Amino acid sequence: MTTSENSERVSPSTVWPPLPLAEWQDTCATLHRWTQIVGKVRLALTPWLNHSWQSTLYVTVRGLTTSPIPIPNSNEGGAFAIDFDFVDHALLVRTGAGMERRLPLAPMTVAEFYAATMAALADLGIRPRIVAVPNELPDALPFERDREHRSYDAAAANRFWRALVEADRVFKTFRTGFLGKASPVHFFWGSFDLAVTRFSGRRAPLHPGGVPHLPDAVTREAYSHEVSSAGFWPGGGGIDYPAFYSYAYPTPPAFKAAAVKPAAAFFHEGLGEFLLPYDAVREVADPDAVLLDFLQSTYAAAADTGGWDRAALDCDLGVPGRPRPVA
Repeated sequence: MTTSENSERVSPSTVWPPLPLAEWQDTCATLHRWTQIVGKVRLALTPWLNHSWQSTLYVTVRGLTTSPIPIPNSNEGGAFAIDFDFVDHALLVRTGAGMERRLPLAPMTVAEFYAATMAALADLGIRPRIVAVPNELPDALPFERDREHRSYDAAAANRFWRALVEADRVFKTFRTGFLGKASPVHFFWGSFDLAVTRFSGRRAPLHPGGVPHLPDAVTREAYSHEVSSAGFWPGGGGIDYPAFYSYAYPTPPAFKAAAVKPAAAFFHEGLGEFLLPYDAVREVADPDAVLLDFLQSTYAAAADTGGWDRAALDCDLGVPGRPRPVA
């Protein structure tokens, strides 16, 4: 391979793949519902953790995973996990005892995916009872009756996963610069986004709720305390392109007027949050630096306008192999 060929292969626009929503919108809608089915299995079998953290998925070197889930009503104990593999395009259900069931990821209806996933689990002796309707979506068509969403573009799914890998890496670096309570970097299947959240430590006013097809009790528990939250999602909900976002709850009055970086970032009145188009990151020479600028400046906007105790909460970003110095 020549030097020029290698340079092209690892250019930022290649590492951060193109992800125009219009080219994979049908696959995105189908995959959103598939991840809800898998996420609801974890939700049904895992004790509640603050802010619904017990229900999320996590980015892996090949896709998304539930992480280990306790096997219910088992005399032998143990755990299982469900993984989306966007390299070989398969759904894998595996137990600690070495049993495995594999479902090819290919064009199929949500109803077919739901039936096949539940059958694979039952074949391993796992029979979760889930609420089999989608959350946080305008429609609430039960999974077993959804024959409308049936697209699966393998190349597009792979690009989405690759974008998640890069965002996950930068979000994890950003997470190291905070001493207070912070969420893991995790994938919310309800809203179909990768997110990381920082907390001021103070209680928040009761959230009004009103999220489509999501119990208000869940929303209110999620926003029980003040947050500055950032994330990435592929678009939708009035935004026809992938974007990074950052918001505060409750939203300080001066938040939207704060100066943030980079120049491509802006406050979206309809969504009530700052946005940075994904292409404004992937097409620059140093995507990591641009994204970190956005994450840090929007957090600073939330913390400063919200009166957070930044002297007690902030720290330098972590460095591999070097403990954080403590005076």
